[in-house]
Amino acid sequence: MAELANCANCGRLFVKVASRLCPECLKEQDRQFDVVYHYITRQENRTATVPQVHEATGVETDLIYQWVREGRLVPAMFPNIGYPCRSCGSIIKEGVLCHNCRSRLEKEIGQENIRQKKQDEMKIRKTYHTR
Repeated sequence: MAELANCANCGRLFVKVASRLCPECLKEQDRQFDVVYHYITRQENRTATVPQVHEATGVETDLIYQWVREGRLVPAMFPNIGYPCRSCGSIIKEGVLCHNCRSRLEKEIGQENIRQKKQDEMKIRKTYHTR
């Protein structure tokens, strides 16, 4: 069911159906997407990075990163297009974390699991000494 909401972009009140943006802002965002898409589909611009696309089109980098995350801009078609890792900020093409951050996190979780198992074993094996 539709509900009233404030536009995430301009703050205007609108009837929210699917998007968190009002119809006017959604239309403007679609126009900006078209500008970016037409820019990067030109042969000479296929290898452009997000900062280069921002500089050439004037579209905010966060918006371009959002489109890549959503799959509207496919990194397989545009090799230098990606979005930042949530941990270190290096450019990635899928997921939330880069390979290095994911490996580090998995290692830390593994070490914590081992430490927790040792603590649990120590609780179970209580030793009483008598004279």
